[in-house]
Amino acid sequence: MAAPDPSPIAFDADGQPRSRLYDDVYFSRAGGLAEARAVFLAGCGLPERWAGRRRFTVAELGFGTGLNVIALLQLWRAHRPQGGRLSIFSVEAYRLTADEARRALASWPELSDIAELLLARWLGARPGFHRVDLAELGATLDVAVMQAEEALTAWSGAADAWFLDGFAPAKNPAMWSEALMRQVAARSAPGAVAATYTVAGEVRRALAAAGFDVERRPGFAGKRQRLEARRRGAPRPERSPRVAIVGAGIAGASLARAFAALGAPARLFETERIGAGASGNPVALVTPRLDAGLGAPARLFAHAFARAVALYQSLPQALIHRGVLQLQAGPRDAARFAKIAASGLFEPGALVLLSADEVAARLGEATPAGLMIRDALTVEPAPILEAWAAGAEAASIQAVRPGARGWRLLDGAGAAIAEADVVCLAAGARLAALWPQAPVALVRGQQTWANGLAAPTAAAWGAYLTPMRGGVLFGATYDRGDAGAERRAGDDRRNLAGLRARLPQFAARLGAVELSGRAAVRAATADHLPIAGEIGPGLFVLGGLGSRGFTLAPLLAEHVAARALGAPSPLPLDLAAIVEPARFAERARRRGRLPLGDEPLFGLR
Repeated sequence: MAAPDPSPIAFDADGQPRSRLYDDVYFSRAGGLAEARAVFLAGCGLPERWAGRRRFTVAELGFGTGLNVIALLQLWRAHRPQGGRLSIFSVEAYRLTADEARRALASWPELSDIAELLLARWLGARPGFHRVDLAELGATLDVAVMQAEEALTAWSGAADAWFLDGFAPAKNPAMWSEALMRQVAARSAPGAVAATYTVAGEVRRALAAAGFDVERRPGFAGKRQRLEARRRGAPRPERSPRVAIVGAGIAGASLARAFAALGAPARLFETERIGAGASGNPVALVTPRLDAGLGAPARLFAHAFARAVALYQSLPQALIHRGVLQLQAGPRDAARFAKIAASGLFEPGALVLLSADEVAARLGEATPAGLMIRDALTVEPAPILEAWAAGAEAASIQAVRPGARGWRLLDGAGAAIAEADVVCLAAGARLAALWPQAPVALVRGQQTWANGLAAPTAAAWGAYLTPMRGGVLFGATYDRGDAGAERRAGDDRRNLAGLRARLPQFAARLGAVELSGRAAVRAATADHLPIAGEIGPGLFVLGGLGSRGFTLAPLLAEHVAARALGAPSPLPLDLAAIVEPARFAERARRRGRLPLGDEPLFGLR
């Protein structure tokens, strides 16, 4: 018997898309685009309601073909307020492929330019949040590939407008339940408007019970009525804070990019030069942490990895190599790799189990079996930092103190270099100098490289080998509590010994080659998770990234910038909780080591 078609969509003889799961149409036969404009755009009072706004958030239940979002983006492009940024959050449990969506949207060539922007960056298939950048339009789209209730529980935003566009209540009642409408209300800004095509009694009652004022309006085409529901209250005043970032490594550069994307350019300060610390190495590996626990930490690293890869691919000048072979280093790795590859944390086909013979064919010598991480990258840090931290100012920030309004950034003599309403500490190994309570330890790492040789591919086994511009790089040492940044010949020998133990034939080629190296110091936490969040009113930190800064920083910077500006974060709430700075104080309190009300981790004293 043939396997059932896994696609959620089918097309009838007229080309009309229907849901296989709910036996309902994706949009009105009378005209899906006209319906989107009449029911959702006009129903939410757009574009009038975003006039004069710097940021506006639209949320949707039922992403489907993306038609509503594309119609919204077209309206936004035509009536975007000066400097405005649009955030869109949508939910879709049963994702279409880009080809399926393209076929469904083909009836509206007038949307083709915006549709192709979206289709070219179509959301992935893995469960979770997916971010699509639409910088050309001043917009960002986050799609939660999961059930609606789970998605709204995870989202941190507050929508100004809601498109309630699930399949009909009789076909998909879970999308219209009282519980879900309460979540919609909880994720609504004061004055928010929700619009829908249905006037079913259970929907009206659910919205009213959630605190909306519900009104029937003239319907679209053959439908007599539709609904508009208003959340009581007036929109909150918008903030345009002065933002300062301390540190221009990958954390600070990622923050500068994230704030700029939200329409709030920041001042970026660096004591020495861009990438003076660990971010100044010749190459960086962008790989996920392979965590067989499959819990929140595993999801955090998988999510951050996907976001980092997407952003770095927009900087082709930084890309050196794609794909990393993760070699088995112990007897448990075979089962661990198999569990992770089958977990659904990554895109289909992104992790491929390889036999020892298959790995050996790629590396040119006998090795253990392994896991090919298809999307892992070797990147050159300098072009990334140059693109994202181009406006960095040379200044030695030695302290951050409260001021009459916001925060004062001081030099070594106590003189104010700058004042800001929002300050982000992203100083890497210098984090504890600015935040004495920082729960981090210093870790020294040295990379070694040889020019004139070529690596067959990138491989990791605890140590690693990777191509670099004009040569190969391997290493790296990992010494906790060592703050020395000078290059040490003994560490080059340690790196060579680690390479020889796993790839002896390749290591033998290095016998007559002059080696170079670089050491740098990173900050790491005791729980091996980063720190990203607020440590005082208007004072934020992004640090403790350890040796995975280029993997973690892009997503976590977007989270910190969103928190600082009151915008929706791309990070689900449960993952945001595991990187909160407050977690260390909370653990100490649970163990009886911290009295209630004493918060030594917060504030600068």
